[in-house]
Amino acid sequence: MNARTQLEGHNLQAALDQLHADVHSHNMAPYWVLDRTVKNDEDRQVLDTRKAIPFIWKYKTDIEPLLYRSAELINTETSERRSLVLVNPGLAPKRAVVTTMYVAYRLNDPREIMPPHRHSPNAVRLGLTGKQNFTGVEGENITFGPGDLVLTPHDTWHNHGNQGDDNAINLSVLDLPLVETLNSMYFEHDYTEEEEGQRVRKAMQSERFPPDYSQRVYGQGGLLPRFVSHHRGAGAASPMYVYRYDMMRELLEKFRDWDGDPHEALMIEYVDPTTGQGIFKTITFFMQMLRPGEKTLALKQSASLVCSPFEGSGYSMVGDKKMEWSQFDTFAVPGGTWCEHVNNSDKPAILFVASDEPTLKALALYQKHGKLKSGEVKRLF
Repeated sequence: MNARTQLEGHNLQAALDQLHADVHSHNMAPYWVLDRTVKNDEDRQVLDTRKAIPFIWKYKTDIEPLLYRSAELINTETSERRSLVLVNPGLAPKRAVVTTMYVAYRLNDPREIMPPHRHSPNAVRLGLTGKQNFTGVEGENITFGPGDLVLTPHDTWHNHGNQGDDNAINLSVLDLPLVETLNSMYFEHDYTEEEEGQRVRKAMQSERFPPDYSQRVYGQGGLLPRFVSHHRGAGAASPMYVYRYDMMRELLEKFRDWDGDPHEALMIEYVDPTTGQGIFKTITFFMQMLRPGEKTLALKQSASLVCSPFEGSGYSMVGDKKMEWSQFDTFAVPGGTWCEHVNNSDKPAILFVASDEPTLKALALYQKHGKLKSGEVKRLF
């Protein structure tokens, strides 16, 4: 007769409670079944209980007013950053919009430039308002406006600001939660340059490339100069540091009369011009056009998405939640969630989309399923 059969009723429960207490006191967790309820499902026990949920942040009513209030109260003399970070309620207090990505809105006052810094996460910045947003990246001083996408890849020195006379607001997306999970986070702020054999701390990077360098070298698709080095920064991301919206918008318009994809409509990816792959090894970015009246079929993928409408309005069904969106909102589509988009207006709607697809593909974890008009589910990837 074993110990369990010798214990009954209250004595058995007391012994189990003591066993679990002893397990936890030694920084361990049990992985066994006591009964078949969900609470004691042994497979669920190994899963993180915090999960990103479908959620939308509204720009006009919530984000924009808070940005301007923060600008009145917080200056760059006390804080180099003045941003609003989106926190998914399912992941709180972790600063993440989905499991792998961090999103922040930033307002820069006229004529303010922050000192250089660098960090291990990859980041992009999408211009929302203001025509003279500024980001200097590894000696290339980039001025950008609405819809322009600027890269600050892993380990590149960069600084941000506004060279115009009006306020400028932009949207940042980073793979920060992923990098943090991999225990690879760092930030550095002590930027120096060599002058006469000495390292001298600088508040601004010296310009080493013309302002139109990215556009001049990489802006002609299919044509790549061989007489310049394409190893920039740490060499682990696209060497093209700015992607202009007018070119993206023109290309989307050229395909406006095409059938497109039934699950994704017209979707164009930003790629590294030297490889044709995504601009980072961890996260990738798209512009997605929904023509007037267009509705996509439901799509579910293991990748998590962050969607920020840049033009137009409409709504999306994310899981069983209807999200009505308009310009500059942001909504989260956690991996494994069914999603379909609807443009019920008479104008095109364009979404800026970030995805952790490259990470999942690199780890052979990427899957993609779509519903057909018949309701049948088909594996797409």
